[in-house]
Amino acid sequence: MPTFKAIVCNKTESGYTADIQTVDDSALVTTGDQDVLVKVDYSTINFKDGLAITGRSPIIRKFPMSPGIDFSGTVEESGHPLFKKGDAVVLTGWGVGETHPGGLAQYAKVKGDWLVAKPSGLSSKQTMAIGTAGYTAMLCVLAIEKHGAKPGDGEVLVTGAAGGVGSIAVAVLAKLGYHVVASTGRLNEADYLKSLGAKEIMDRKELSEPGKPLGKERWTAVVDTVGSHTLANACATTRWDGAVAACGLAQGMDFPATVAPFILRGVTLYGINSVTTPRPKREAVWQRLANDLSLEKLDGMTQEISLSRAITIAPEILAGQVRGRLVVNVKQI
Repeated sequence: MPTFKAIVCNKTESGYTADIQTVDDSALVTTGDQDVLVKVDYSTINFKDGLAITGRSPIIRKFPMSPGIDFSGTVEESGHPLFKKGDAVVLTGWGVGETHPGGLAQYAKVKGDWLVAKPSGLSSKQTMAIGTAGYTAMLCVLAIEKHGAKPGDGEVLVTGAAGGVGSIAVAVLAKLGYHVVASTGRLNEADYLKSLGAKEIMDRKELSEPGKPLGKERWTAVVDTVGSHTLANACATTRWDGAVAACGLAQGMDFPATVAPFILRGVTLYGINSVTTPRPKREAVWQRLANDLSLEKLDGMTQEISLSRAITIAPEILAGQVRGRLVVNVKQI
């Protein structure tokens, strides 16, 4: 195969770097059991990718490494029974961009077991507008539904609502008929969040400071992308037998809470792991996204950027300055 362009992160005695390099197929294989070569069309920039590109957290486990925890593209070569040359595929998770070369490159070689076929009704670009963020958001919605929370039961809180996961969670929940309250630190994004279907906007300051073990019951369900005090306060204000789906740690990994909401109100806390979900559930989640996410709203929250812009925008993502979804066109340098 020819050489190709990729973002490459490296850590040496002289420091941490992330730049675009010309690489060959030796940059693709890490374990020797990747059996599908994919020509990448699009990737995305998630919070985790921002950490990887800036080196602010030890996301990458091997160096040098191409970041990018998800991608969509077309199969070039396959030794896997489910996929053949020309198939359109999507990948999220499985350590890609951390221990295996990721999607911020023009080619990727991965295990076929990690791939799913691109859902009908979605373009390759739209699958990455959804990406890990939207996939995670839908896992949260499924947890809430499985718990029994229904539209009409009461208010559903989404924290970090202007970010990638939050934006899609708001849009999906609103389309399903839930009364969504969007918590954000960017109140100037109120019109944007209301355009996605949020009924109310809440200043994140109401949740982000240390709070009481129990507060006034309000939420029938919560999608939390923030963690730390925000998650603790969301649990403390969730109604009897409510559900909280926790999927992020933008504020921190700590959980400064008590057991009071879980014992005295029967609140259930669901941990959402989007990395190693088995294929049958992945396929079901992608089909739900194709059915239950407004593509008009998805396109409206999406910005397309180049491979080089992915590097420069990473600090902005970590600072919470980017709204919605970023799609990286890896063909554009």
